[in-house]
Amino acid sequence: MPPLATGAAVDTHAHVFRQGLTLANTRRHTPDYDATLADYLSLLDTHGLSHGVLVQPSFLGTDNSFMVDALRASPHRLRGVAVVAPEITDAELQALADAGVVGIRLNLMGLPVPALQTPVWQALLARVNALGWHVEVHLQAARLPEILPALLASGCRIVVDHFGRPDPALGVSDPGFQYLLRQTDSGRVWVKLSAPYRNWQPPACSASGRLAALQLLDAYSADRLMWGSDWPHTEHRHLASYPAATQWLDDWIDDPAQRRILLADTPLRLFQFQGDKT
Repeated sequence: MPPLATGAAVDTHAHVFRQGLTLANTRRHTPDYDATLADYLSLLDTHGLSHGVLVQPSFLGTDNSFMVDALRASPHRLRGVAVVAPEITDAELQALADAGVVGIRLNLMGLPVPALQTPVWQALLARVNALGWHVEVHLQAARLPEILPALLASGCRIVVDHFGRPDPALGVSDPGFQYLLRQTDSGRVWVKLSAPYRNWQPPACSASGRLAALQLLDAYSADRLMWGSDWPHTEHRHLASYPAATQWLDDWIDDPAQRRILLADTPLRLFQFQGDKT
């Protein structure tokens, strides 16, 4: 299989974990397999990717220690996105930053939007902004209007997961997805072209993902789009694989200049891989 890119290229969405870790009480999924750092780095090598971004899986809650250990083991190649409680201390946030964390994730699938206007949340968002981090959001497209305005009003940079999670039955006609397309004027929203199988069943996920990718590309340009493998495809391993994830990007974006921007230029900058661009 040919490499996904030549030179620098970033997989902006993957997870590492192992069985036996303490799991969150509110989890939707309990994996019965390991997703190790060694396996992930091997996949990056195989597919010609220079860097990766590890995202704290929801089933591990706010215990980011396993991800942090992985970041420390490969500091030049990896960055992280953590899940934190709003009461986290400054020292704890700084320790995450020192390990290579560059953002926090709000995974709100099945959960209410937090009270972002309260003092504790406003204080957290201010500290996130001061660190130069972003806020990653994962929820259904129909719910994006519930959270994006508050985050934008707080001065946050926002990364939206998995095409914005449009309704499978509506696709790009989902009013929430159309709302996402209109957020480009803020200049502070980025979208991940990742995990199409979370929105559309294969084989339709390739064609439907391409239609969504083209609309996002037209609205945002490649400067604020990124690609992620979503490895190890939790809950969807029967539908996806790393080779399939790279093939989908080939199906969606074939212009070399656009691919270079969304695979390298944009994520290297946003995820703070300073000095690592090649």
